[in-house]
Amino acid sequence: MELDEAAMSEVFDGIRPLLDEWQRRALAGLTARALGRGGVAAVASAAGMSRKTVSTAVAEVDAGLEPSARVRARGAGRKRLVDTDKDLLAALDSLVEPENRGDPMCALRWTCKSTRTLAEELTTMGHPVSSWTVARLLHYMDYSLQANAKEREGAQHPDRDGQFRYLNSQVSAHLQRHLPVISVDTKKKETIGNLKNGGREWQPKGEPVRVDVHDFPDPEVGKAIPYGVYDLGANEGFVVVGDDHDTAEFATATIGRWWDKVGAPSYAKARRLLITADAGGSNGYKVRAWKIGLAALAARAGLTITVCHFPPGTSKWNKEHRLWSAVSTNWRGRPLTSHEVVVELIAATTTRTGLKVHAERDAGYYPTGVAVTKDQVAAVPLTGHPFHPEWNYTIGPGPRNPTVVTTRE
Repeated sequence: MELDEAAMSEVFDGIRPLLDEWQRRALAGLTARALGRGGVAAVASAAGMSRKTVSTAVAEVDAGLEPSARVRARGAGRKRLVDTDKDLLAALDSLVEPENRGDPMCALRWTCKSTRTLAEELTTMGHPVSSWTVARLLHYMDYSLQANAKEREGAQHPDRDGQFRYLNSQVSAHLQRHLPVISVDTKKKETIGNLKNGGREWQPKGEPVRVDVHDFPDPEVGKAIPYGVYDLGANEGFVVVGDDHDTAEFATATIGRWWDKVGAPSYAKARRLLITADAGGSNGYKVRAWKIGLAALAARAGLTITVCHFPPGTSKWNKEHRLWSAVSTNWRGRPLTSHEVVVELIAATTTRTGLKVHAERDAGYYPTGVAVTKDQVAAVPLTGHPFHPEWNYTIGPGPRNPTVVTTRE
């Protein structure tokens, strides 16, 4: 019989996708058996199989073909690596978690443990594998790609929960009396320039905003320092963007601006103000200049200002984060090219829950390292509360008053 290998190759190429391994082997065996002498070589060439596979297929045909749900006979096929290399899983586990299970001096302890890197290291150790095999083995061992989870807050103060309850009682009492309650904090400093800003926004296809390749800050432009005041009762934000230093003077000046422009008109009859703030930073409870600045505001505005600080290490619970999260969402993907752009983007921030934000620029000079004398601190009319007076205190508008402030005052 004259063979047309080209036609045979076309037949096998067309039917191969429709058959499983057993069916392809059966077709090859039947075809080679029908062709007779030279059939094994011809089929192997046309079907892209090895001669051994076609010869085995012919033997299966001679033995009699029977329909079967199995594609391969029991025990057929290549053995799994974990069966042929008993130490493979242990070696991979020691590379992924060297601190607990392997050599603490492992070369991969301080490197990126990608599947390619792990495969190369395993091969060096005498376990030749591919990166795809490493990925499958990691899933088999119940590993998965995971990011760091921010859950550990460090050592907790024994009165952490008690301070939260006390702070909440102060907030509730003031809000029930329709008194202003504000949460204050500084957002992280933002580098100004035509630089990449995280996030994405809709743009015409193929026309992204072009920014500088390198994120080097311009020392002549400086950074934007947004300090925010969030009114819990009104769900409104007031942000001042500075460009000098994040000092206590800057913080109290911003609160003073808020009171003059928003607080006093909105709470015309109020003579008390509650401020919730973090335990550290420019508005920390240990910062003397912070208390002196609030005393000056209290005297000027005729206010009695109560301050409740969040326990150390719990700044993420500050309600003022509602403001910054909305601001970050609003300006994502947009270069912060100038302080004016930062102010405009903050002022344009709104949410579906009704948040409104006012923003303005402060080009004032707020030097660091300003000395505060003991006499200045002693002159502050500050009274500590019975519960943790270092965290909870009231500053009056007049001379220093030793009277103890009660919880509901």
